[in-house]
Amino acid sequence: MASTTSRLDIEQTAAPPPILGWNHHPKNARNWPLVKKAYTTLIVSAIGFVSTLATSIYASGSDDVAREFGISHTLALLPLSFYALGMGFGPIIASPMSETYGRKIVYLVTTPLFALFILGSGWCQSNAALCVCRFFAGLFGAPCVSIASATIADTTPPDKRGIPLAIYYSIPFIGSLVGPLVGGFVVAAKGWRWTQWTTLFFAAAIFPLLGFVHESYRKVVIRRIARQEQVELLEPQRDPSKIFMQFFTSTITRPVHMLFTEPIVGFVCLYCSFQFALLYTFIVGSPYIYQVTYGFDIRQQALSFLGLMVGAICAAGTLITMDWCIYQAKHRDFCRTFPNSEFPPEHRLYPSMLGSVILPVGLFYFAWTARPSIPWIVPIVAQGITMLGSILAYVGANMYMVDTYGPLYGASAAGANSLARYILTACFPLFTLHMYKSLGTQWAASLLAFCTVAMAPIPWVFWTWGPKLRGRSRYEREM
Repeated sequence: MASTTSRLDIEQTAAPPPILGWNHHPKNARNWPLVKKAYTTLIVSAIGFVSTLATSIYASGSDDVAREFGISHTLALLPLSFYALGMGFGPIIASPMSETYGRKIVYLVTTPLFALFILGSGWCQSNAALCVCRFFAGLFGAPCVSIASATIADTTPPDKRGIPLAIYYSIPFIGSLVGPLVGGFVVAAKGWRWTQWTTLFFAAAIFPLLGFVHESYRKVVIRRIARQEQVELLEPQRDPSKIFMQFFTSTITRPVHMLFTEPIVGFVCLYCSFQFALLYTFIVGSPYIYQVTYGFDIRQQALSFLGLMVGAICAAGTLITMDWCIYQAKHRDFCRTFPNSEFPPEHRLYPSMLGSVILPVGLFYFAWTARPSIPWIVPIVAQGITMLGSILAYVGANMYMVDTYGPLYGASAAGANSLARYILTACFPLFTLHMYKSLGTQWAASLLAFCTVAMAPIPWVFWTWGPKLRGRSRYEREM
């Protein structure tokens, strides 16, 4: 049995308990039927979809909030930023809880708490109260996003994760884009408070389906089997102070240390954080651009997000195709040629390298076509191309980092990425409108494009020098 699992004190018998054959045990999540794995992936991704939808759907009603509470538009965007901050800090609590009590119980506990604070957000009578409620909604909504990747890792071996992770990593982008699309029509018909209550309808539709998701975390499942078989687990008694120190190390100090000492973690976090923050420059800035440039009303502004959504859906299809046609093919050839060697994680970078080229092209295309003399459909197509490149760059870099550090240190690397991503996401909406108003659409979007040009070499550098960087890492990969 792997060293990360608990040892069992079991006498050798002619018919040993089935837990001894864990690799072939039916309760091992990697041995589940394909339908069961697909259902689990879709449901946990759907809950993540609701969590990210709740972030952006509020943006459509920020003007109404500013008028109702008599505040500036920048202050009215603070609840959006506070929700993003909550999403950044949520995994710090959720990840160790899921490794102690299991994935499913975290989903079942945090989702109703998320819904409760979303409900409270709809009843708030001040911007300060709205910020508080939205922060805690993000805090309890984050586990549904962060633990979903761990659930997929439970059910799928590393070389087969490309397709489910392509679906999972695309969901936060699609959810964030559906938010303003739905929110524009909701605000026009019912006002900003209904953006919060509409989120509850999505959560209520998906939450009952979580009841049919089975526990997937190995240690928790083994513990339950041991109780059923009346087998004693030899788990050492742990001092509470040591438990706290392990929690502090794995959730705070190690991710921060990796962020500043591991070049792969640092640059992947920078690259991915910018991709996600770029999404929110569109969520906040796109309605303003189409209103000023083409005179769109609030419903037309909502429909302008269709281009971005099509780009996100095309990105998911492209990721699946590249995994099937390129990554899996190269993996099979490598295993035939070097049967006892580890497949280099640099092969996960194909989508990022493609996205690094597409992204700046799409942004420059958008920057210089969003003008009254050019039909509105042209910049909408440009936004779709931008989103295609952004998601390809984001997903490829994320999968490379996870494959580089394995399940143990990969979780800490992902924690650093999540915290950096949502802190940057919380900041971008606060200055996006000022940037577009001060520089104009052409130069504001061009500034973002120049940033993507500066970061474009990152996946190519990892492709070339990644093996050397991995060889110098202080964090040995757990197999």
